[in-house]
Parts: sequence; C-alpha cells; structure tokens
Amino acid sequence: MLLDASVLRQTYIEDCEICCNPIEINVAFTNGEMVSFSASSIEQ
Repeated sequence: MLLDASVLRQTYIEDCEICCNPIEINVAFTNGEMVSFSASSIEQ
C-alpha cells in the first residue's frame, strides 16, 4: 500500500490483497510523518 504524505488527512477504500473484501483506510500525516493510521473491514 502506498500512501501520499503530501495529503495531510486521507480516507479511502481499498480491496484487501488477500480476500478482496473492502477496507476503509484512514491516515494522517504531520511534517511528512504518519501520526495516525486505522484500517477497518467494511465487508459487504
């Protein structure tokens, strides 16, 4: 998974590489460093 540190707060949905179920990704950066990350399954 590639994350863009130039975008300070991001929320997006990506399919799991193993099971293909969708995952909601939330990430935050400060001064180019990741300060928050969460990944939650949103199985359908």
